[in-house]
Amino acid sequence: MDFENSKELFIQGVTLDGKTFRPSDWAERLAGVMSRFRPGGAQPGCHLGYSPWCIPTTMSGIKCVVLRAALREHEPMAWDFVLNFARDNHLQVVEACLLPDEQK
Repeated sequence: MDFENSKELFIQGVTLDGKTFRPSDWAERLAGVMSRFRPGGAQPGCHLGYSPWCIPTTMSGIKCVVLRAALREHEPMAWDFVLNFARDNHLQVVEACLLPDEQK
């Protein structure tokens, strides 16, 4: 996995052999660990919200974590931690770009 030039990655809750990754709240747990990494550094109460650089979401019924390159620029070891988590658990990682919601 070489994502050195990636701007945004999706870590999907599906293993390389197609199995659903467990536990079912893995994305929230991982994003919770990363919640202290944010613009301006850790702030009081930051454990109550996710970092804008590591966001849990669900896409097409699959739990995912959106990982943004700003984390790599701010704290390379945290970036490596998240990618190593994906690698160690054989999770699918894809380079992508999250589009904003359509304005109504």
